[in-house]
Amino acid sequence: MRFVHMADIHFDSPFTVLASKKELSNIRRLEQRETFKKAIEYIKKEKIPFLFISGDLYEQEYIRESTIEYINNLFKTIPETKIFISPGNHDPFLNNSFYNTFNWNKNVTIFNEEIKKIELEEADIYGYGFSDFYCTNSKVDEIKIENKDKLNILITHGALDASKTLDMQYNPINSVKLRKIGFDYVALGHIHKSNYNTNEDNFIYPGSLISFGFDEIGEHGILDIKINKNNSEENNLNNLKINNNSEKNNLNNLKINNNLEENNLNNLKLNNNSEKNNLTYKKINKYIENIKFIKLDNRNFEEKILDISLINSEEELVEEVNKIEYDKDKFYKIVFKGTKNIEINNNRICKLIANKNILKVKDKTETNYNIDNLSKQKTLKGIFVKRLIEKLNSNPEQESNIKRAIEIGLKLFD
Repeated sequence: MRFVHMADIHFDSPFTVLASKKELSNIRRLEQRETFKKAIEYIKKEKIPFLFISGDLYEQEYIRESTIEYINNLFKTIPETKIFISPGNHDPFLNNSFYNTFNWNKNVTIFNEEIKKIELEEADIYGYGFSDFYCTNSKVDEIKIENKDKLNILITHGALDASKTLDMQYNPINSVKLRKIGFDYVALGHIHKSNYNTNEDNFIYPGSLISFGFDEIGEHGILDIKINKNNSEENNLNNLKINNNSEKNNLNNLKINNNLEENNLNNLKLNNNSEKNNLTYKKINKYIENIKFIKLDNRNFEEKILDISLINSEEELVEEVNKIEYDKDKFYKIVFKGTKNIEINNNRICKLIANKNILKVKDKTETNYNIDNLSKQKTLKGIFVKRLIEKLNSNPEQESNIKRAIEIGLKLFD
């Protein structure tokens, strides 16, 4: 069975990270549409029979009917592809949502809050979709597989092994329970970073189709998956047959880092740098034959580090930022490091920078003050520093704000 897995497209997103430069929001929205179109064109060209969209196809709060029509018209160009959509927390299956009111093309199946099984010749497809913006118990980890001889696939949106209180609101899924159920592939959405080359259980996040900010650095696109339950003994990778009982485990001279006593194929590490198939493949699963990452988003978010220890004026700082080499197809955050000798106003500096692709600057510099020594002084200044250090120790997530408060306060003492 072959399918494309994508998630977290977020059509009509406001692109808040670009809000300060409105024209970039509009450009990014056009890039989003073009990237989705490229994904559909890839499916059409490759004649891929199935498409799984694991939630957050669009933003319920902002979505326009014209955008839904654009999506559906693209679906019409691949009529032979069966499309399965599992609504997520940003595009739940509400009474007034387009999932419920729009006349979707006949090749589209949309799941709702009732766990549903679709029986196909190739596989049994289970799906669950959000019916509200929050979900604390979908019960997907209580599903009973009826036919374990077939391929069994789950499509859903959720937080795998959620540990934070916030994540527990978005369909928390327990991997231990999921593993016991025995799905051959779990098509997940919600996390914008892919895990296809590290996950051993086939609980796969493809990552978001495009990057939405500096917490999503790296390449984005879709996954092209081949899975075959009937060929589990051979594990055919790019038509190369691997013999489990081979004493030498010779794979066309590829170096295999494996335990030679156990020959555990699930832990084989392949050094395969094939440019032909654009393949990142670290583990051979007993059912997955091939995982192919297809990069579609040409725009990356990237950080640049600038040491400002020797800079003595705001003008000089802006000049140094402008000297950095930039790629026109990337958005940048400039991070200031080192010790600073000047007052830094992030907003003002951003406005003065010439390159419009620099969206953000962040001050991570250290002051020239030795705050540890100051906190030991039995003076008003020392007490002030000591109190803020105590606050920092109990609120580490506020480090930048507290250090900023120490810096401003010490200048007032001076």
